[in-house]
Amino acid sequence: PRVELAWAMKAHQHAQVYFNLISSVDPKFLNLTKVDDQIYSEFRRTFRDLKIDVLDPEDLKSEPAK
Repeated sequence: PRVELAWAMKAHQHAQVYFNLISSVDPKFLNLTKVDDQIYSEFRRTFRDLKIDVLDPEDLKSEPAK
């Protein structure tokens, strides 16, 4: 149990550090991988009209969305 607790505490600390890092950068300038632009381009090509600023689960479940 001590090892598991220590691991969970360490994982939580890492999560806090990464969250603080990604929260402190303007998303326009944030690159998590080398292929972020390619991923986004493919996403936009597939989901041209999807509004991603606020996602509504009901919009995603609608017949046109399927």
